[in-house]
Amino acid sequence: MIRPSTLALSLVVCSSPLLAMQQPTTGQEQGPPEDVLIITPSGTPTPALDLPWSLEVVPQKIFSERNHRTVPSALRDLPGVMVQKTSHGQASPYIRGFTGFQNLALIDGVRLNNSVFRSGPNQYWGTIDPFTVERLELIKGPASVRWGSDSLGGTLNVITRSPYAWEKGVGGALEYRWADAENTNQGRFEVSASNGSTTGVLVGFSAKDFGDLRGGSEVGLQPGTGYDEQDADFKLEHYLEDGSRWSVVHQRVRQDDVPRTHKTIWGTNWEGLSNGSDLKRTLDQERDLTYVQFQTDAAFGFFDTSTTSVSLHRQAEERDRIKSNGSQQFQGFEVNTVGLFQHFSKDSILGSLTLGADVYLDDVDSFLDKGSSQTAADDIQGPVADDASYLTSGLFVEDRITLSERMDLTLGVRLAHARVDASEVRDPVTDTQISIKDDWTALLGSARVSYALPEQSAKLFGGISQGFRAPNLSDLTRFDSSRSNEFEIPSPGLNPENSTSFEVGIKHSSERAKTQAALFYTDIQDGIVRVPTGNTNIDGDAEITKANVGDGHIFGLEFSGSLALTDDFTAFGNLTWMEGKQDTYPTSAPVAVEENIDRLMPLTLMTGARWDASESSLWIEFLIRAAAKADRLNTRDEADDTRIPEGGTPAYVTAHLALGYQLSRDLTLRMGLNNITNEDYRIHGSGVNQAGRNLYLGLRWSF
Repeated sequence: MIRPSTLALSLVVCSSPLLAMQQPTTGQEQGPPEDVLIITPSGTPTPALDLPWSLEVVPQKIFSERNHRTVPSALRDLPGVMVQKTSHGQASPYIRGFTGFQNLALIDGVRLNNSVFRSGPNQYWGTIDPFTVERLELIKGPASVRWGSDSLGGTLNVITRSPYAWEKGVGGALEYRWADAENTNQGRFEVSASNGSTTGVLVGFSAKDFGDLRGGSEVGLQPGTGYDEQDADFKLEHYLEDGSRWSVVHQRVRQDDVPRTHKTIWGTNWEGLSNGSDLKRTLDQERDLTYVQFQTDAAFGFFDTSTTSVSLHRQAEERDRIKSNGSQQFQGFEVNTVGLFQHFSKDSILGSLTLGADVYLDDVDSFLDKGSSQTAADDIQGPVADDASYLTSGLFVEDRITLSERMDLTLGVRLAHARVDASEVRDPVTDTQISIKDDWTALLGSARVSYALPEQSAKLFGGISQGFRAPNLSDLTRFDSSRSNEFEIPSPGLNPENSTSFEVGIKHSSERAKTQAALFYTDIQDGIVRVPTGNTNIDGDAEITKANVGDGHIFGLEFSGSLALTDDFTAFGNLTWMEGKQDTYPTSAPVAVEENIDRLMPLTLMTGARWDASESSLWIEFLIRAAAKADRLNTRDEADDTRIPEGGTPAYVTAHLALGYQLSRDLTLRMGLNNITNEDYRIHGSGVNQAGRNLYLGLRWSF
């Protein structure tokens, strides 16, 4: 019988070409080291060095070592990524200039994105409990051929933790994390059990108290920023005699009263920023994911391997808003998504071939409750259409072909389809009920190449990839407040937005040095952007709609690397530079103007050093994070005076120190001091400042 611990390295996981079956890497290896084995579309474990994508890997230990509270925050030290924070509980990565629903998140290959995700930064990636994460795997650039709609800027696959008590039958852990300026207390209890050979289970519970965030020396306490969260998770894995595996997973996340602080009178006064006018604006977030997956290397017929996944995903949101005049309103939605994907792979004379099909169907209900001021029009829909369905589906084929001893070519094509049927939509002109039905089909392609240089420790890579995003319910039917002082109305008749990305790069990996550099250019076609109508609503907010007028481009350079100076001491870092332009309508006049893309990432640097004692379990890490002034603004950036100071977001340089020690075989201590100089700063476009000088502590006891 094959033991589960052995099978984990050989089992085919076709839900993503980035399911890395590696042991946890050291803290500085927040990237693709040479010993990271990636499960390719063909199902063959392949070193990251051989894959023709810009990719990043973030292991679980980074969360505790660098005190990352959320999944988005764990991406902040990656090149090409800027993590905007609308509030303490709402963070959204900008990946190569794209954010929100223009990036795709997966959980073990299952889509997190659904049809109500908003444009611009949104909070939904923050509903993934970091305690459930084994590692994060990020492909930068369009990947719609593989995963379909929404994958324009990048695709994140969250690989969840598996049962681990295979040898002793029962085990578990208690973990506690505390932070000073972040005012946080987090606890985790988990138990893993197995029959010792074929069946294992992991059950965990997390409780989190995030108090009001304290900024740097000038801002101090930022009131109205705290919230609570409670999570639970379950994972069962069952291994068969033939090397197949069943996985059953359930995740439950509950976030209570997450404030959108910059919209309220509690907004942070810093560098001339204005406050919002609301007395209260909080969100309750709920998410429940259940899936069953079957993976086997004993597939039938022509194919060698197959993966089957069936999922049910529920996301719900309720907003409680009290306006400046004291009137209160509740609104929200519930989305239930049924998902199915089937992937097959085969090694043959044609190459490493993967075929797949996927379909996701959203059922959406929404509501608006304005109390005594409720009108008949208010009953039609909430923030998006009520009584609506949204279908995304696709067929793809991908083939990795060996052209020579040094060169591999990966070709892919997808037939993508999306359909919307929204029964209850509020017409913004007549305040009557209308319906929207539409569908879109696209044929997408990708060609990637990898070429080994003569010394074999370096490879050139690059290619052309298309991205695709069909208009979702938020694009087509949103009737809700948008960015600062804006109100969005439905926009029927939209077409999909597309992108084509050209990329060249090099990866190098030797015993002591690892580097990755990439130069990319993304051409945006028919981009869906917000445009003003020239009207205002009863609250005085500017009315906006959406249109396919956002043609443009994003161009950038990314570099990352690490160098082991001795057996114990390693230096590492990364650098990102990008620029981008996009057509917009800054006024209601039908005149397009080329402006900087929304919230353009400034020149950003992360560098550091790490010492791992060879004769003990002590490690020490020192980091510097820096960003230039973000002053390449567009019209909407300049108008967002509750989040972006006049003239742009100031530059910053911050220093961070962390250490860890294995106190005993079962007890681990981690601690650190973030923002040592107590700098007041914020990530460009954020609604709150980052934490000031922040002492943190973490303890994990395993049993």
